[in-house]
Amino acid sequence: MTNKQETLALAGLAPVIDVRTRILILGSFPGAASLAAQQYYAHPRNALWPILSALTGEDLAGLPYAKRLPRLLAHGFGLWDVLGACEREGSLDSAIRKPAANDFARLRELCPLLETVGFNGQTSGKFAPQFAAEGYRTLVLPSTSPAHASLTLVQKLEHWKLLL
Repeated sequence: MTNKQETLALAGLAPVIDVRTRILILGSFPGAASLAAQQYYAHPRNALWPILSALTGEDLAGLPYAKRLPRLLAHGFGLWDVLGACEREGSLDSAIRKPAANDFARLRELCPLLETVGFNGQTSGKFAPQFAAEGYRTLVLPSTSPAHASLTLVQKLEHWKLLL
């Protein structure tokens, strides 16, 4: 028996999208807290929900998760990740092994109003050229992860406002 934690094969979360989605936010892959809770951006120090609250003008962060998602969709936002599966120990993107991308082939059909794809951090941002080639407006944004603390919440929000 070894003391080293095994690298686990992990499956991501289902997309939060519908026919009203105009802005899609793509992360890399859910962190350990999000996978455990089966909720996007479940880590209490992740800045995504406070940022989306500011962008929508509605306190999404203050709502229970089950009520956040319909409200998010009502504002034309969707959530998903570029990776649908991978192996990883811990939550850091740098620990991702054997990544498997999500299938975005039906995105236009599922989200006919989609115009903008925002990438939550540099790892997911590597997919920006693929979406730009499909005609979407793309923005690689500062990660909302608490592991990326080089910018304050206010500074991150200024970048994220470009989605609107």
